[in-house]
Amino acid sequence: MSEQQPAGPAPTPVPEVHPVWDELEADGPQVGIVIPSEADREQIEAACNELLERAITFEVRVLSAHQNPREVAEYASTAMLRGVRVVIAAAGGAAALPGVIASYTELPVIGVPIERGNLGGMDALMSVVQMPDGVPVACMAINGARNAAIYAAKILAQGGAAPPHGRWTATE
Repeated sequence: MSEQQPAGPAPTPVPEVHPVWDELEADGPQVGIVIPSEADREQIEAACNELLERAITFEVRVLSAHQNPREVAEYASTAMLRGVRVVIAAAGGAAALPGVIASYTELPVIGVPIERGNLGGMDALMSVVQMPDGVPVACMAINGARNAAIYAAKILAQGGAAPPHGRWTATE
């Protein structure tokens, strides 16, 4: 009669860890610029020129918080994975775009109120500066696209890693 070895526990398979950070696009754009319509491209040109002068990579997207909110949510929630580290969002009138983007990302968002209509941009300024608690947006002057780019450059100059994915607090 042959003697059998006692059966021990089966070897536990080692889980394969997927390196998420390897998927981050190191060469992706550092700054995302979002405007609500093609007609606003001229208003954001000063930001583009400033970023080009500073050799900071950027992308420009046309997305409306009112006309295509799902696309705005998709853009904002995946920006970090594409390498974006700061978002500049320009908007006029109700100027919802900067706040909507800020609500879907942990990246810093810089709002640029655009002058439209009879109020001289004051409606957009008040909309951007009066974000609700928990949805911070830095607010530039009306038509202050160049300052937004300079501010984005200052944020990028701080270095360090991107904020962790998901909500975080100052104590973490």
